[in-house]
Amino acid sequence: MEQKKQIEVVAAVICEAGRVFATQRGYGEWKDWWEFPGGKMEAGETPEEALRREICEELATEIEVGPLLTTVDYDYPKFHLTMHCFRCRLASGCPTLLEHEAARWLDRTELSTVCWLPADKVAIENMDHDGFWSSIP
Repeated sequence: MEQKKQIEVVAAVICEAGRVFATQRGYGEWKDWWEFPGGKMEAGETPEEALRREICEELATEIEVGPLLTTVDYDYPKFHLTMHCFRCRLASGCPTLLEHEAARWLDRTELSTVCWLPADKVAIENMDHDGFWSSIP
């Protein structure tokens, strides 16, 4: 049996006023599915550096990267994903969509109104169990 490709990414759970920022993919096999913004780490980058770079590239804004919320390992049909999700907040500017089709600020009751990528859905379930929502200012 052939071993699946391993992909390691970072994701920003950007929090503001009791809500999280979700983006809709505008390309690829998972087009139109929703996710936390982020992407692959480059050689020599820390997860925090990668996240700041990815958010700048995808959303043309700066974030402050806080603590690690959860790490999700998920087997997609064509690859295995390891996703490190960090609590973040906007440091400057408003997110501008450079790669995504749409974006929304969602509170806990609105999370089920979008179709999340499977790994992101697991991340949300993990955060639910960790008291994440009660800790958002």
